[in-house]
Amino acid sequence: MWSFIARRLAGGILLLVVASSLTYLLMNANSGGIALRILGDQATAEQIAAKEAELGLDRPVLERFGEWALGAVRGDLGTSWFTSEGVWHTVFSRLPVTLSLVVGTVVVTTIVATALGVLAATRRGRVDRVVQVLSVVGAAAPNFWIGLMLVVGFALTLRWFPATGFVSPAVSAAGWAASITLPIVALALGSVAAVTQQVRSAFIEVEGRDYVRTLRSRGLGERTVLFGHVLRGAATPALTVLALQFVGLLGGAVVVERVFALPGLGETIANATTSGDVPLVMGVVVVSVALVVVVNLVIDILAGWINPKARVS
Repeated sequence: MWSFIARRLAGGILLLVVASSLTYLLMNANSGGIALRILGDQATAEQIAAKEAELGLDRPVLERFGEWALGAVRGDLGTSWFTSEGVWHTVFSRLPVTLSLVVGTVVVTTIVATALGVLAATRRGRVDRVVQVLSVVGAAAPNFWIGLMLVVGFALTLRWFPATGFVSPAVSAAGWAASITLPIVALALGSVAAVTQQVRSAFIEVEGRDYVRTLRSRGLGERTVLFGHVLRGAATPALTVLALQFVGLLGGAVVVERVFALPGLGETIANATTSGDVPLVMGVVVVSVALVVVVNLVIDILAGWINPKARVS
């Protein structure tokens, strides 16, 4: 187990290095004009040159990346070029918003998709067809359109939920739940559709195996067979898809956070990328990739705990 975790962490570190390197090079491919955007249109040529020297834009890209990487290894991600705020402070002040949205979506996806997938697999016919149609519709509907419809219907018309904004759970648990309910629903529909199909397919495949027929022939109750053995065997591929969905949810959060005006990492990296704030973009990328690595490791460990065959492989 420890060697498995070590290999996964080594792969995660490699992914982090590759992602940060590519991001830095792409962000600096068109770094001209950043000093002018920071100073404004009234800046003189001398002021622009001085600002570029201050930011290091007059030096080679690889030299700047090496300096940034050494600082990142020491835990220093630098300072935002546009707000002069520490990158760590900016990222971690907005991280709870994105984590609330993504983790809430994963929880909702796990519960709803498992229920629908098992229902479709055990109720072949009309129920199965209805679930599959709903899954296709949910997967095809864009997140931003769903978000806008939810705002119009449940925030502006019915006034059950706030249309925009985020309330910290430390301020009000009820306000926090109300502020993230519609964003979670908007983000969860596509994930539920994908995971439901995976749960259904895996459940049907496991249910047809020889050992399941043996369990039934020995007189075990149907619920024990389905939920104690079949569902456990089907959990591994479903968890794999759920881990992939987590990566997609981080990307989808960018759109949903903009629709609901949530001050999360999605909104932050969208604004930072548009303005060319390299240190802030790099900080968000590093934290996001680290989250993906940790989540994938946790999913792999859970899969091994649930299914001994996955543990051995």
